[in-house]
Amino acid sequence: MQQHTIAAEITQAGVGLHSGANTQVRILPAEVGSGRYFVRVDLPDSPILPAQVAAVSQTVLSTQLGKGVASVRTVEHLLASLVGMGVDNARIEIDGPEVPLMDGSAKIWAESIAQVGLRSQSVTADETPLAIQEPIWIYEGDTFVAAIPAPETRFSYGIDFDLPAIGNQWHSWLLNANMENPDTDFATEIAPARTFGLLHQIEHLQKSGLIKGGSLENALVCGPDGWLNPPLRFANEPVRHKILDLVGDLSLVGNIPRAHFLAYKASHNLHIQLAQRILDLQF
Repeated sequence: MQQHTIAAEITQAGVGLHSGANTQVRILPAEVGSGRYFVRVDLPDSPILPAQVAAVSQTVLSTQLGKGVASVRTVEHLLASLVGMGVDNARIEIDGPEVPLMDGSAKIWAESIAQVGLRSQSVTADETPLAIQEPIWIYEGDTFVAAIPAPETRFSYGIDFDLPAIGNQWHSWLLNANMENPDTDFATEIAPARTFGLLHQIEHLQKSGLIKGGSLENALVCGPDGWLNPPLRFANEPVRHKILDLVGDLSLVGNIPRAHFLAYKASHNLHIQLAQRILDLQF
């Protein structure tokens, strides 16, 4: 059985969506079996934050890992890139409280991983992802997220907004970390999808101390008359971005189990609830 880490160091820097803080991230090869984990190198003793469900401390408009005074916010895009590109083990050093938003997508992360390549790591234990045996459903009003037994790992997502430019969108994507099929290639089909916001909510979010680093350069913004910063990279770019978020959040399970993951109008909070339920059932 094989695991994989990156073959060389990756360095990127930028501004965090919510904190507005400029941070630098160094992704380094990590030992077999160590998993994906963050290191706050700017804090005393460089505390480690494992990319695990148990470390989640907040899920308001992003996923945050925290332990004591140390935290790292908006981890989902980077983690989705590592999973989607087949990276099992990675040390992620960061010198601030939030992963840079980059262009609002995971495109730069995926391209960086592809550029340095992967290094295979031999493991003695069977690391094959387990399979979901019984359906798991998490509901909240008319929103839900589910894991359904399936022969392959697939993510299907639906969103529904009153704004005509978004409306009702669905997309389904098959996880294929080996990237053998261009139609399921994470780097081209999911990673480029950017985060999006609604024009009428921006002022409220800013007054709430959020999206301090948001701009038309790193997020799509939609109003009643359409997109403020077109063109879109995909006709259904918003719902593809929701799949990106879901993959990143479920990566906190470790090895994502084989299942059809289905979500409708869900949130980071529901994603994490599903991840916790999967762990509770010890799949």
